Amino acid sequence: MLIGIPKEILSEEKRVAATPETVRKYIDLGFEVAVESSAGEGIAISDDDYSLAGATIATDVERLLAESDMVLKVKQPVFNQRLDKHEVNLLRDGSILITFLHPAAPESHDIVKRLSDKNITALTMDGIPRISRAQRMDALSSMSTVTGYKSVIMAANQLPTFIPMIGTAIGTIKPAKFLVVGAGVVGLQAIATAKRLGGIVKAIDIRNDACTEAGSLGAKVVEFDIPQELAVGKGGYAKALEDEWIEIEQHLIGPHLEEADVVILSALVPGEVAPILVTEKMVAKMKPGSVIMDISIDQGGNCEVTEAGRFSQRLGVNICGIQNIPGRMAVHASWLYANNIYYYVENLFKNGVGELDLKDEIVINSLVTHRSTIHHQGSLKAMRGGLSN
Repeated sequence: MLIGIPKEILSEEKRVAATPETVRKYIDLGFEVAVESSAGEGIAISDDDYSLAGATIATDVERLLAESDMVLKVKQPVFNQRLDKHEVNLLRDGSILITFLHPAAPESHDIVKRLSDKNITALTMDGIPRISRAQRMDALSSMSTVTGYKSVIMAANQLPTFIPMIGTAIGTIKPAKFLVVGAGVVGLQAIATAKRLGGIVKAIDIRNDACTEAGSLGAKVVEFDIPQELAVGKGGYAKALEDEWIEIEQHLIGPHLEEADVVILSALVPGEVAPILVTEKMVAKMKPGSVIMDISIDQGGNCEVTEAGRFSQRLGVNICGIQNIPGRMAVHASWLYANNIYYYVENLFKNGVGELDLKDEIVINSLVTHRSTIHHQGSLKAMRGGLSN
């Protein structure tokens, strides 16, 4: 069974789905591995490094994807401008794809339908449940750690002011104010990083436990009085709220948004479209020159006016909709992700190479398409809601 590792083609994406270390592990399991030439150049891994690990180097990506039984990627398939073909169309009918698909996001619906039409068994790395035996496979947490750190660094680069308090002969410059919405892995890492840089940090989350963790890192917690049975779902993740509660949360966030220099938006519900917590009217009341980092953009975004895939400026506010922030810290991100996906594949084929275990809880939660059918409940819910294009 041949595993194909193509080079990522999303703009600014330098990560790769396998390292020489994990290539050796796949071969030990009984797989063959082919890696596209220069796939690892973004993290200083050469074709020779992969060859020494036992991989075949492929110079023709069309042939690589057409011949691979299973393709491992970092990001969702996109249109290949050089070949004038979509990556989904390059996959062999009936093959397996494992990557981050974010299948509930509106911009992913067409990709999901294409994968289903080609009878691809597609599995998404953002669907792995929070259970103890899945910890080594939890790529979402791994990438969230990277994202939380890097998002603060990127915001600092955009911000036209200092972050820490600075004493000068003229007077004291006040520290920057951060608002972190969503105190999951991304939010907690963002809080820790902003505090290290000398910022003043406020945080809000609908889950009491998450608020406690945010407070332990030095953030001032904005209290949100909501029954926890409405807020907390399976595995401790946030639940999707009804519209009336979303409006209450928006009103709660509003005054703190107006004071903030940097806003980190990372409120997500696993497998579903991200809730809109910052409207265009709310953005209009923010400080000119302030920064919004909409980390939840892969699932649609928490800000109403975020433009997916780019930095933009709206109403005097710098808004980041970059979808591959971990790709900007590619060395450690690739090491983490390559190991996460290896352990996922090891579990997927625990009954032997070529024998998918589709009854496994981890696999069930991450299965998007199989046998020309869409299985992912978040995608089906979003599509039924008329959110697809």
